[in-house]
Amino acid sequence: MVNVDGGARGNPGPAAIAAVVTTPEGAILEQRSETIGPVTNNVAEYRALLLGIERARALGAGEVEMVCDSELIVRQVRGEYRVKDAALRDLHARVREALEGFERWSVRHVPREENARADRLVNDALDAGAP
Repeated sequence: MVNVDGGARGNPGPAAIAAVVTTPEGAILEQRSETIGPVTNNVAEYRALLLGIERARALGAGEVEMVCDSELIVRQVRGEYRVKDAALRDLHARVREALEGFERWSVRHVPREENARADRLVNDALDAGAP
């Protein structure tokens, strides 16, 4: 299971991404966060998905369940919404391509409070990078 979050302070503005990889039972295997420069919130969310997919693959996962608090991004990755923004189309394609290597994958939306660890990592990274 991979909880991901991306956030920008301003839209666009300074942004960060985070991924928390856990076992199905909830034990944390790895957590990562990083600042990514000034981008929109949606770009940060997609970049967080890419980070989460990369980390799950690096840890040897054959299946991945991604959890995200951006309903738009979840619905776009599932194919329920079209991706209209050109910058997001490229990131969407990269996410879909990265997911092809898994036997099975899913992505689901949760409220921000159910994604608290990833959200906190994003904010910590933004606070650490603030002037």
